[in-house]
Parts: sequence; structure tokens; C-alpha cells
Amino acid sequence: MKKWIYLFKRTGGNKLHDDEIIDIILENRGLVNKEEKKGFLEPELQDIDFKNLGIDYKEIEKAIGRIKKAISQKESIIVYTDYDADGVCGGAIVWEALYSLGASVLPYIPDRVKEGYGLSKFGIESVKKKFNTDLIITVDHGITANDKVNYANKLGIETIILDHHSKPKKVPRATAIIHTTQLSAGALSLVFVDHLLNKLKAKKEKYHYFKKNLDLAAISTIADMIPLKGPNRIIVKHGLDRINNTSRIGLTALIGSTGLMQRNIGIYEVGHVLAPRINAMGRITHAIDALRLLCTKDTNRAKCLADKLRDVNKQRQLLTDDIYNEAIKEVRELFISSNGKIDKLIFISSKTYNEGIIGLVAGKLVDAFYRPVVVVSVGEEYSKGSARSVVGFNIIETIRKSSYLLEDAGGHPMAAGFSIKTKNLKELKNRLINLTNKELTDEYLTKTLTVDLELNIDEISQILYRKITKLEPFGIGNPIPVFSSKNIKIISTRKVGKDGKHLKLSLVQADKGQIYNQIGRNDHIVDAIGFGMGDLYDKMLSNQIVDLAYTLNENIWNNRKILQLKLIDVKILT
Repeated sequence: MKKWIYLFKRTGGNKLHDDEIIDIILENRGLVNKEEKKGFLEPELQDIDFKNLGIDYKEIEKAIGRIKKAISQKESIIVYTDYDADGVCGGAIVWEALYSLGASVLPYIPDRVKEGYGLSKFGIESVKKKFNTDLIITVDHGITANDKVNYANKLGIETIILDHHSKPKKVPRATAIIHTTQLSAGALSLVFVDHLLNKLKAKKEKYHYFKKNLDLAAISTIADMIPLKGPNRIIVKHGLDRINNTSRIGLTALIGSTGLMQRNIGIYEVGHVLAPRINAMGRITHAIDALRLLCTKDTNRAKCLADKLRDVNKQRQLLTDDIYNEAIKEVRELFISSNGKIDKLIFISSKTYNEGIIGLVAGKLVDAFYRPVVVVSVGEEYSKGSARSVVGFNIIETIRKSSYLLEDAGGHPMAAGFSIKTKNLKELKNRLINLTNKELTDEYLTKTLTVDLELNIDEISQILYRKITKLEPFGIGNPIPVFSSKNIKIISTRKVGKDGKHLKLSLVQADKGQIYNQIGRNDHIVDAIGFGMGDLYDKMLSNQIVDLAYTLNENIWNNRKILQLKLIDVKILT
């Protein structure tokens, strides 16, 4: 059971109308005036505005000038991108644009195990030796790579950095740095390419490229969990339309390999089905084939590459389960006392942990124990760590307080990665545990559920549900509206699904109220589904009184659309 935090505290017993409820939800999202609300409800592509994002447009002009010179002098350009879905999508956007301009350009993605994250001496030397590279454009990394950029400069390679990670106090001595933390690397690449083509392409062609790349920018934004506000909302809204009508042969093949139906791709399908397949390549093999898939013009090749991504992702899933099960045992042995108390920070390490999987395992452990987690893949001389946090605790800043022990570190308040000499691991662990014990208060270790507002049963209707769907796409920064209803009586309960993992309930307001649970039908009973709540069956029998937190959901059964509650949390009262 979670602590419920209300964004809107209801006073009085007056019935709320549909538009009033929608208005409250919008204000809960920080949208106050009519213009803001209209822009949110009608996110038009022509209204997209990249101003006020902290991007230095003088740096973009520098980058364009350097690229123009490289093209005219037929210099060798490398798009040196990251191996996750954000980096792969951003790299594809930049590479395609430069290729269309006639540049001598190739993509380069480092090997996670051999080279690690971002620029490395090995990678810089490799592209210099193989391609006599004159210019490197980093995508989704580089903002902290001071030493590596200096090394590239010594080899006669200039660097343009496109990155969205937290900027350190001292930035690299690059030719240009295009940076904001408010966009994904893919969306930042879209902005940069838009300006680049505006200078070097006909206006009609430039607009074509912008629309064409919305699919990849949307995938990167969703995959990197960027808040869906302002330009990001417009990118994802129109990017999803583009994905569902994509002309990309590779993306069509990727969708086909998942069994999903094109035209039915939403936030969930991108974040939980498509993006993980792209990410899997960089986790346990090499990500270059993911980029090739997104850019290929060959149907047969696209199918082969999509099948490869599918197979590698299956391997990733099995490996994640194995490492997670091993990690759970270690957590229970080392971080949970005999009275059940859990330490504030979980820090586990092993030589058997695959460094491509540790971020996923850290995330699953946060879900299980709700405290910051650091998982380390231990090497002979160097080790790699991945950290995930809870809301309110900035994990990257905490890690950077021990920067003297680290080889490199980067990330966001909720997720970070680092490399370290193995001999320094013990000291880092002790420092992070001490810092967390001092700075992380217990209030941040209680799982919370943010509820938009309390509704009476008779305020829920199919019309309200339809109006809520106009707030889509839902995601980080624009979560699906969560409601609560109190004093609800259970009429019937049954287990459904494989092994009875889920609950199907019929509910009624214990005191008064109606529910519109089907078009044209109106009675006192509402259906609800509780996914993963099968274990609560014995506690949720007939006549039980409960408070519920839920989202609204439409269930289609025998061609009938039935409104139901999708349960998130339950408080049992009697």
C-alpha cells in the first residue's frame, strides 16, 4: 500500500462536471491559462518552439560552419553515437542528414565492453587510423569528455558535441557544444539537423526531413523518459502518428517482428516493446545493427536485422532474469536485517554481472525495495557501475561527490553510470553509504502514489473518459490521470488470467451514486480490473468496503465498449 498524495484536494460535496475535472487535471500538469491549455490539447506541429531550452544557437552556427567546410573539402566525418535507443535514433538522424548533403560520413558506435560509454582513446584512435577522420560529431555523450576531446585535438580531430546529460563545471574544448537537458539526444539532433538543413537545403526538403525524422525523435524521447511537455509533447504526439504511418523500411520491419499491428503503436508499445529491442543490441552485442536497421532502404536486409534484434532481446530478457535473481539473494543477505529493516542504499557488485544489464537490474531492484541502488560489474582492473534512484534523491550528484575515486561518471538525477578502478570500489561503497545515510531522509523511502483528485462514482462517465483520451500521449511529465473513490463496496470478486494473477471485481458505491459503465447503460455497478492483484483475493471478498485508486480504462468485449476501473492501489477498510 502506498501513501496517496493528492494534487487537488476536494472540498464540499458539489458534483463536478466533465470539463471541470479536465480543467483540474490540466492545472495539476502546471497549465493555468487558456492559451497554455489550448496548446496542450491541440499540439500543432507548426507551433513547436525550441526557444527557452537553454540551447546556445551561436554554437549551432559554429557547428554548421565547420560541417560546411568539411563537406566542401571532402573531409572525413564520424557520427560517434551512444549505444542506447536515444543515441542510436539521434545518430541515425544526424548521419542521414549529413549523407543527404553529400558528406563523407560514417556512423560509429563504441563497443560497450571493449570501449565503454562515450568517447575513448581506443575509439578515437580507431576512427583516425581507419578513416583518417577530421571531424567527430558526438551524439548523446561528450559533455563530460574533457580528456578525450583534448586527445582528439592532439590527433588533429575536431569535435562537435550534441549531448543532453548534466553539464559539468568545466566543459570540453570542442569546436561547438550543442546542449540542453530538456530534450532527448534524438530530439536535440532533430533541432540541430533542422538548422543545418535550413542553411544548406531547400526549404521544402528541409521540412520533409523534419517530418520524416519525427518517428526517431519520438522513440528517443519515450525511451529516455523525457517529460512530455512543450516541444517534447508535440514531437511525441506527431512522432507517434509518423511511426504508425512510417515510410522507414527498417521501422516497419521492427514493428512487424514484434507482432504489433502498425497504426496501433502508442507510448507503451514504443517504451516497452520497440525501444528495448534497440537497447538490447548495445547491452549484449553491438548496437551498429540497430542503427543500420533504422536507416536501411533494403526490405530483405531490414527483415534480417529486425529478426536479429528480436533474438538478441530474448537473450537480454533471460540474462536480466538470471542476474536479477542472483542480485535479490545478495540484497536479502547483505542489506536486510533480521527485523526486516532495509538499508537506505543498496550497493551490490559481482564479477558475474554483465555490464550491459546492470542498469536494468538496478531499476528492478528500486521497484522491489524502493531505495537508491548501485549495481557494479567487477572487472580485473576496472569496473562499471550503474545507479538508479528514488524521487527526491539526486544520484548523479551524490556519486560525483566521490569523483576523485572515479574514472568517469555521468547521468541524470534518477539514473547514472560510472567507471572506476576496481581497487577503489570498497572506498566508494563506504562513501556512498555514508552520504546516503546522512542526506536521504525516510520520507523519500515511502512509495507514494500521486492522485489527481477524488471522484464520486456518479461523476465517472464514458464522456469523461473520451475527454481524458484527448490529453494523450501520456508519459513522464504528463502521467495518465489517477483518481480515487472512497467507501466502495465489493459485490463480487474472481481471479482471472494465467494462474489467477489478476482480479476482476464488480463494485458499487456503499452509500450512493451511479456509474456509467457502458454506452447507453446506467446502473449502480462498475467493473474493475486489478492486474497482478490475485494475491489480494482472500482480502477482497463480497461486502468488503474499500478505498480505491485507479485510472479509467475501456474494455472491449463482444464488440461492446465497457468502461472499467484499472486499479492501482487498494485500501481495505473493513
